Amino acid sequence: MASNEEEMQCGSMLFKQEELQEMSGVNVGGDYVEVMCGCTSHRYGDAVARLRVFPTGDLEITCECTPGCDEDKLTPAAFEKHSGRETARKWKNNVWVIIGGEKVPLSKTVLLKYYNESSKKCSRSNRSQGAKVCHRDEFVGCNECGRERRFRLRSRDECRLHHNAMADPNWKCSDFPYDKITCEEEEERGSRKVYRGCTRSPSCKGCTSCVCFGCELCRFSECTCQTCVDFTSNVKA
Repeated sequence: MASNEEEMQCGSMLFKQEELQEMSGVNVGGDYVEVMCGCTSHRYGDAVARLRVFPTGDLEITCECTPGCDEDKLTPAAFEKHSGRETARKWKNNVWVIIGGEKVPLSKTVLLKYYNESSKKCSRSNRSQGAKVCHRDEFVGCNECGRERRFRLRSRDECRLHHNAMADPNWKCSDFPYDKITCEEEEERGSRKVYRGCTRSPSCKGCTSCVCFGCELCRFSECTCQTCVDFTSNVKA
């Protein structure tokens, strides 16, 4: 039974084998599936990269456009812009993968299955609150070194991790929940920090599409902080 449970959590369970068998560069990780991808600019040619698909719906791209490029954990929209694509903001059609030797847009593959499901859930949740908001990435500063660390807010669990970090005045780099890091680790470059996952614009500085002022995903009834208490009171009212 234990081995079956572990298998269900494995990245190999995200897609059927036949759905991936003709894709180039497939690599199955513990909780993700990685494939070769790219984006074509008429001016600069093909920018190749590696796309990771997570069951949460998150999509992360590590660019390999040049040997010295160190852009990683890009959203597809950010990668599209980084590649120099002239008609940006259409990443579902402009970012492609290789299937059977042919370039196929992401929109015509199974790779967006979890992304689309996550988007629908987010939309339904926000409509119930009378708003169309998805949560952008946020940064929390270390109390010891001052460096800022990125928190993704795509799920309730991720929102809780960020919420707890913000509520802790002594939060430090070693408390970062995703990777074991210290204050010696450099923070993200400013050119990367501008990409925070807004569905309207990759480099948005904050708008009504990505800044949430309280919803069931990021407020917690059992929490006694003022923002959660106010939200819970308004919902009950």
